[in-house]
Amino acid sequence: MLLSDSHTCPLVSTAKVGKTSLIMSLVSEEFPDDVPLRAEEITIPADVTPERVPTHIVDYSEAEQSDEQLYQEISKANVICIVYSVNNKKVPLILVGNKSDLVEHSSMETILPIMNQYSDIETCVECSAKNLKNISELFYYAQKAVLHPTGPLYCPEEKEMKPSCIKSLTRIFKVSDLDNDGILNDKELNFFQRTCFNMPLAPQALEDVKNVVRKNMTDGVEDNGLTLKGFLFLHTLFIQRGRHETTWTVLRRFGYDDDLELHQEYLFPLLKIPADCTTELNHNAYLFLQSVFDKHDKDRDCALSPEEVKDLFKVFPYMPWGPDVNNTVCTNDQGWITYQGYLSQWTLTTYLDVQRCLEYLGYLGYSIICEQESQAAAITVTRNKRIDLQKKQTQRSVFRCNILGARGSGKTSFLQAFLGRNLLKQRKIREDHKSFYSINTTYVYGQEKYLLLHEVMPDFDFLSEEDLACDVVCLVYDVNNPRSFEYCAKVYKQYFMDSKTPCMMIASKSDLHEARQHYSLTPLDFCRKNKLHPPQPWTCNTVDAPNKDLYTKLTTMAMYPHMAQADLKSSTFWLRASVGATVFAVLGFAMYRAILKQR
Repeated sequence: MLLSDSHTCPLVSTAKVGKTSLIMSLVSEEFPDDVPLRAEEITIPADVTPERVPTHIVDYSEAEQSDEQLYQEISKANVICIVYSVNNKKVPLILVGNKSDLVEHSSMETILPIMNQYSDIETCVECSAKNLKNISELFYYAQKAVLHPTGPLYCPEEKEMKPSCIKSLTRIFKVSDLDNDGILNDKELNFFQRTCFNMPLAPQALEDVKNVVRKNMTDGVEDNGLTLKGFLFLHTLFIQRGRHETTWTVLRRFGYDDDLELHQEYLFPLLKIPADCTTELNHNAYLFLQSVFDKHDKDRDCALSPEEVKDLFKVFPYMPWGPDVNNTVCTNDQGWITYQGYLSQWTLTTYLDVQRCLEYLGYLGYSIICEQESQAAAITVTRNKRIDLQKKQTQRSVFRCNILGARGSGKTSFLQAFLGRNLLKQRKIREDHKSFYSINTTYVYGQEKYLLLHEVMPDFDFLSEEDLACDVVCLVYDVNNPRSFEYCAKVYKQYFMDSKTPCMMIASKSDLHEARQHYSLTPLDFCRKNKLHPPQPWTCNTVDAPNKDLYTKLTTMAMYPHMAQADLKSSTFWLRASVGATVFAVLGFAMYRAILKQR
């Protein structure tokens, strides 16, 4: 066989795939540290090639050369190396057989086995520019391959959907299953259809869809509703029949990108939060979360068992709540999160980390189920705290109280007592399950408010802005420890004496003997000198749940920091607040149970 005198081999690619590195590594036999934009043309001598033909290797640089220069290199080439990076997203391919007008037979019999062998090939089409055969179809397929690719959805070799596609569609099914009975009934199917395609299905069309499933599988339809297996079968059928756009429309409506990951824009919609403003859930968000709770509270006991919690979070890629949550919010006697505790945890997440809250609501499908533009519609951004102080009123519902005190002063117990736990119950809490937060509702003048307690680590020299930023401060000392009060006094003088943040002194472990504090002033004299309330005696060493009056007082101070000390010390003021708290707490729970029975 006659060989040519030499071969020319240009390497072409898009930028940053490593084509120049290949040439440099060939020359130096090691990976180059510094890679130029374009390598100089090199020649492989004839005596080092098996066929003893010299080969010219030409590098092409998009940055340095024009399309005309590329065309010239290609026109002289004996072979062209198209280089791509294997870690980049695969580009769908379409095989196009042109000039079909020149032959009487079709090449499809030869091409189809190739198409079936390589999953990157979306389709193949024969066309003719001369006869205008399949010209528009070619570009339709090209557009469809980009907008609705098969690759992420389906494995042609196995003839089944890929695991990532099944996982995504399973989440969509669970979000759409509004009553969590494992079946999409006609009402849920119509809501799903309207959500994804902006139109409901006619009753006969709905029945036709179910009949298709019935004919192909025994467990795809139950109680005249579509099961998860039936739902997945339908989408497999759509894909196999070339209707990828149906499945992609569903996936994209529920927030998925081309890699079947939830869009960052979907999970984290834009939400502007000015300085000195806080974030809270609005009324519609609480209604949605209530519906999610009801959906998973299968035994209707107003609490979520570990299995019910696990089921609720199946639409998440990970378990968002750890064992510490059970020691952050109210639980029942079995240690299960109650309805009130569940809402409290959502309130805490919204206040402390609103981006995380948006992400969680995204997994639950808030914007889809509530027909909102995004999860941002669930959030209320409160007005600047300075305006509240100026107007001497607030519309906020969540208030933060930071708890400071020396080690062993009773801070953790104070947090747990807010959840109704006495000392005996607190001793059963595992050390690695403890929380530095607790949150519960209180009632001030008949208004339900959330009080968020945060235990600050007792490091006097390194109190951060977060440790100091709150609506009210609680300084806790152990009456039985003579050195406990000194820490509270120093913290107050260093950080809070000149601030506008109201402070309360808590005389913890008041059931024990009161020791004389090793400080220049007694706790009472210190409070009088600094115009603070007298130290409030408190203990959780009780038979029943600890008294919650102090928490109502703290909430009231957080709501009305402008009120005169004399007013706050008034016994009738505290009596009105605490009686209101008791009455509304009882009424609130009774009303919820009544509503639950109706549902």
